[in-house]
Amino acid sequence: MNRYDYVRPDTVADAITALANPDARALAGGTNLVDLMKYDVARPALVVDINRLPLKSIEVSGDKLRVGALVSNSDLAWHPDVQARWPLLASAILAGASPQLRNAATTGGNLLQRTRCYYFYDPSTACNKRAPGSGCSAIGGVNRIHAILGASSACIAVHPSDMCVALAVLGATVEVEGPQGQREIPFAEFHRLPGDMPERDNTLQQGELITAVAIPAPQFGSHFTYLKLRDRLSYAFALVSVAAALQIENGTIKDARIALGGVAHKPWRDVEAEQSLRGQAPEPRVFEAVAQLILRDAKGQGENDFKIELATRAIARALAQAAAGMPQNQSDKVIQ
Repeated sequence: MNRYDYVRPDTVADAITALANPDARALAGGTNLVDLMKYDVARPALVVDINRLPLKSIEVSGDKLRVGALVSNSDLAWHPDVQARWPLLASAILAGASPQLRNAATTGGNLLQRTRCYYFYDPSTACNKRAPGSGCSAIGGVNRIHAILGASSACIAVHPSDMCVALAVLGATVEVEGPQGQREIPFAEFHRLPGDMPERDNTLQQGELITAVAIPAPQFGSHFTYLKLRDRLSYAFALVSVAAALQIENGTIKDARIALGGVAHKPWRDVEAEQSLRGQAPEPRVFEAVAQLILRDAKGQGENDFKIELATRAIARALAQAAAGMPQNQSDKVIQ
């Protein structure tokens, strides 16, 4: 770990001033940044501890949920309003990490966590995300956990979050504040595909700080699920995950939202595929067809070819769970 300076601002304005330093990094729960520093992957010259900032509230105003950036994953998942009205979000959070990590991890930090690609974490290997221009060791290397959608010749890493997959389905907005003032970023525009700049995970500008995440009222009732498929039942990142929500009226799908995790550089949504479900009956053949549509451009890298079939089956299974109003249980984790 390199030597660094440390500041602990009391106001958002002071934090933004500190983060204007291009070698500064914000520290919240530390569940990702501290690991990266220990592995010598992140080498900030300045660590900006934001834990004193007034960003720890969960507010329900009318039909809108607003979550401060420093709200812990545990507090958010177990909040009574979230459990009652945004259960998809609670389910996705509880599918991730461990209770100890969820107690420390924050809402803003969850959005900013970095890939778990083996090569990204190993400074002795080439990685365009860690060292732009050095190459991507995962292409042609060990790539079992890597992307099948939206990848590029520069990077095939995936985004690791569970919570973000649910936020993509729920149509969240990310509130940020920076040197140029405040702005709101639609969730679909917050994370980036790698393209030729895989070192940039998101669309934050230098010095900007996430202050909150706003989530509109859900319209799906009990027709939702978060299905996570992984190598072991606890404390593992998704090989494939699916957040699915359906609005069903008179035996017909009126609206549908589907997002995938573990398959791309960002939570993956296909609006065209979602729209194809409207007016259809919630039946297995329909779900299988939309799964094929979502995966139409999927491409494996050898070791992860199995993910295409796994994702196809997972989408159909998740939609069947949502249609039946039987969301995946995150306690016993037995797939229904």
